[in-house]
Amino acid sequence: MRALELTDVKDIAAYEKVRDEFRRRIIELKKLRRIGVGDIITLVFENRDTLLFQVQEMMRAERIVHDHQIQEELDTYNPLLPGQLELSATLFIEIDNPQELRRRLSTLLGIEEHLALVIGENRVPARFEEGRSTAERLSTVHYVRFQLTLPQVAQLKDPIVEVALEFDHPNYRERAVIPIPMRLELAKDPE
Repeated sequence: MRALELTDVKDIAAYEKVRDEFRRRIIELKKLRRIGVGDIITLVFENRDTLLFQVQEMMRAERIVHDHQIQEELDTYNPLLPGQLELSATLFIEIDNPQELRRRLSTLLGIEEHLALVIGENRVPARFEEGRSTAERLSTVHYVRFQLTLPQVAQLKDPIVEVALEFDHPNYRERAVIPIPMRLELAKDPE
């Protein structure tokens, strides 16, 4: 997927004029790209539009107007774009109660080794961004990639083949079948 560039970004004044419509479009897009796996984990699959939205909103919130500052934001978000034959997602562990969050996170240590995208009979292990967690501490936000083959990309579009996200951690065994509309949307990413 082509990296975001300065020419893709609108200045704050121009963005304000189109923000409401762009925001509505991204909210609808994210509905197609978001999936819950169990009761506390959600993944949002990223693409150029979702990340451009994050850059534009950051510029707006932080009043970022200089090209070098905008480039810094692009340099932060571009690594989250899916690469060739890849899906890229942001994984959120969502627990509102701080005490419950600390307790649950301690039971989920090592979860980075226990997520896979299951395409038919094939398990594609997730690759988590390094440095987000340690052996003693688990972050609530992770950046995850799934490296696919061409046949697996084709299977994403095949309604006969079941596609799911699956955790097999001893303390979190959950599976979510990915619906066809979401699969068709995600199949655009690695192409």
